[in-house]
Amino acid sequence: MNDAVTTTPTVKHDWSRLDAMTDEQIHAAAMADPDARPMTDEAFARAKKVPRIKTIRRALKLTLEEFADRYRIPLTVAQDWERGITEPDAVSTAYLRAIAGNSTAVLDALRAGPKAD
Repeated sequence: MNDAVTTTPTVKHDWSRLDAMTDEQIHAAAMADPDARPMTDEAFARAKKVPRIKTIRRALKLTLEEFADRYRIPLTVAQDWERGITEPDAVSTAYLRAIAGNSTAVLDALRAGPKAD
């Protein structure tokens, strides 16, 4: 017998105040909040980019180790890309784009081709 009690979560926020605001008022309130201001071009340029490999492998539902093994990328290289320590060069970027565009075709091509030593 399950004695667990099922409860419905309660809403913690009253959105009626926001709903009553105009778009201009919402924008002004956001701009007045120092934690909600949009990034300047300079701040955006300085921001650390999220490595693309993380986005691709998460979409494929793979661990970093699985991704590196499947697509024959040295694990240490993949780790450095994901951590933002290094960025992929032009050839590696093209390879990552191919994986993102059609991961099955890339995997099929790797399986059909000669094995790397």
